[in-house]
Amino acid sequence: MEVIATDLPGVLRLRPRIFADDRGWFAETWNQDVFRAAGLPAHFVQDNQSRSRKNVLRGLHFQLQHPQGKLVRAVAGRIFDVAVDIRKSSSHFGRWVAVELSAEVPEMLWIPPGFAHGFLVLSDSADVLYKTTDFYHSAAERTIRWNDPSIGIEWPLTGEPIISAKDAVGTSLDQTELPQS
Repeated sequence: MEVIATDLPGVLRLRPRIFADDRGWFAETWNQDVFRAAGLPAHFVQDNQSRSRKNVLRGLHFQLQHPQGKLVRAVAGRIFDVAVDIRKSSSHFGRWVAVELSAEVPEMLWIPPGFAHGFLVLSDSADVLYKTTDFYHSAAERTIRWNDPSIGIEWPLTGEPIISAKDAVGTSLDQTELPQS
């Protein structure tokens, strides 16, 4: 597996080796030994999958307690996947990085604990699968406003995003309760 650094330390693109022939292709997307050798978490406790239609924007989410590392991939369609550094002690606090994930190229994004996460669906629909290093705790979940100008994410929108009621009332980064770092 190829491990590719992004502009935010700790957020990594993971590109599995593809074995292709006239039938299609095969890729190993998770191997505990490979992840451990790369210095990545080798213990995940939960898998989540979402299906969304074009222009759905989910996020920016994180858990105040029980922070989750996330291994994200698109298993159908294409998404613009975003991680925002919310570690107050980080020199990269408030910075973001984004990658396009697609089912056509089985690349994944590793988002460590201490980052908020969100994505925008670029295709007609997308299925997103992500593994987490801690369980979901609804009482611990927080939402940063997707369009917070202090973060300045350059979402590739083709119209108004479709967001949930929860995401519509997200707060700005400077007003959001953040984990102690």
